[in-house]
Amino acid sequence: MRKSVFLAVLFSCVAMIAHAGTNSVEMADTFRADGKIRVVIAVILIILIGLFVFLFNLDKKVNKLHKELDKN
Repeated sequence: MRKSVFLAVLFSCVAMIAHAGTNSVEMADTFRADGKIRVVIAVILIILIGLFVFLFNLDKKVNKLHKELDKN
């Protein structure tokens, strides 16, 4: 279940990025011209990776608590 949700989110993000590349947005063009688009993408990736790590750890803790409650 978790793998399918993760893959769905991943493919959705890839599709949005691919679609965003086809449109001409002035701010994005400026960032690309200045070379700052890599910084923007890096920051977004760091935030997303941090969010996924946080959610994964939270899920592990909830499952552990759930198993402890089932034992009692």
